[in-house]
Amino acid sequence: MTRYSRRGFLAASAAVSASLLLPARARAASDRLSLTAGTRTVEVNGRAATVMGLTNDTGGQGLTLDPGQRFAVDLTNGLDVETIIHWHGQIPPNAQDGAPNTNPMLKVGERRAYDFAPRPGTLWMHSHIPQQEIAMLAAPLIVRSAEDVAADRQEVVMFLHDFSFKSPEEVLAETSGSTGGHHGGAHDPAPMDHGAMHHGEATAPTGGLSGMGNMSGMGAMAEMPMDLNDFDFDAYLTNDRTLDDPEVVTVERNGRVRLRIINGSSMTAYWIDTGGLQARLVVVDGDPVAPLPGTRFPIASGQRMEIDLDLPGDGLARPVLALREGAHEQTGVILAPQGAAVPRLSTRAETETPPVAGDMRQELALRAASPLAAREPDVRQMVMLGGTMDPYAWTINDAVWEDHRPITVPRGARVEMMFHNMSMMAHPMHLHGHVFQVVAVGDQPVQGALRDTVFVPAMGSVTVAFDAGEAARWMMHCHHMGHLATGMMTELQVRATA
Repeated sequence: MTRYSRRGFLAASAAVSASLLLPARARAASDRLSLTAGTRTVEVNGRAATVMGLTNDTGGQGLTLDPGQRFAVDLTNGLDVETIIHWHGQIPPNAQDGAPNTNPMLKVGERRAYDFAPRPGTLWMHSHIPQQEIAMLAAPLIVRSAEDVAADRQEVVMFLHDFSFKSPEEVLAETSGSTGGHHGGAHDPAPMDHGAMHHGEATAPTGGLSGMGNMSGMGAMAEMPMDLNDFDFDAYLTNDRTLDDPEVVTVERNGRVRLRIINGSSMTAYWIDTGGLQARLVVVDGDPVAPLPGTRFPIASGQRMEIDLDLPGDGLARPVLALREGAHEQTGVILAPQGAAVPRLSTRAETETPPVAGDMRQELALRAASPLAAREPDVRQMVMLGGTMDPYAWTINDAVWEDHRPITVPRGARVEMMFHNMSMMAHPMHLHGHVFQVVAVGDQPVQGALRDTVFVPAMGSVTVAFDAGEAARWMMHCHHMGHLATGMMTELQVRATA
């Protein structure tokens, strides 16, 4: 294939290129970076709205690090309430993890220093307080590798979020009947009347993900009705914008694009649709996988993916969309060569998108590029996920956070952990401080992807394996904020000795 240089092209189009969504690096004399947790204003559906954000020294959201650059960051709390920021997908020392079970809250006006060697990849940062994450206290964290710098391709970030004009407290109250007021997850047993609320119910699809084949090993679960979308947000955003006023990314004809997609939504899963362009999924949750071709790829809350696109030379503008599961809403960006006519797109698709929950064909097909070393497990754990929509209550091992029973393993042990979901709703399960490999989906063994967040289908199971890291208390929880706020969280306690 003929190689080409885009330096001149990118210089000419930099003002509008979504590669600039990777926030500019801000360097102090000490080479430290700065972030401020604060409020900002965005326009949604023609209305101004105050949301939260993590702003860097240049006024952008989030951070981008060069290959080999340390995560040397000074974080200031510019809010009028306490906060705590988690570096999702990174493996810092436990004391810098940003979890409220082990790290002190950042007081109003307080500044705190962080310093560790980061993992490369598409990662993100967010508050570990449900109300604040719903209020968009979240941003990209991109750590570029030497391969990224050397590659002749354009990088485009898609940061997804769900948005409501209601306060986060109202969102949680309508969803769960509680305010979620405790740090990291609260439980209020008083139920509310869910009869007046919208709760989607869907059956897992039996086809449609190109190149995936069938859902071998999943059994009758594929036809089981599931609960979906327990809150209807006012808008679904990509890089703070709806499709009424989307980000238009200037790209080159016959160019190569690496999409860095982050699902920072508090309660929403999507299908990423490349608009008919054949794409290759090459990285999930920061770790490379064997390239997986397709045009639609599922992504749950907390997950990330990197997708490669080879653009045609026809000069046409092409949308890349995130389609809300089990619904009509859509968001996304438009890739447009210079001079291309940019189409007007609706925020609602004509047809309802199938559910992500329960469709495990992608998970079955993924293969880690650098899997864990072969090793028999030292510890096997069953983690039971439970809960119901009415009353709205979600548990791990039959307990909410206040009554949780930690899972204890020795440092260095190979742990095989089965997430067994006994509820009728899927759960994106996230483990702090570790990267795990998916080794079974249902009863089907796989040498799957390395991840830090895995979507566990309703009435199904996913088994992961990892090597227990630093001796410390690490949070493990559902990344759906309604579930987290009502107690779906526990601890993995790694002990120093067996």
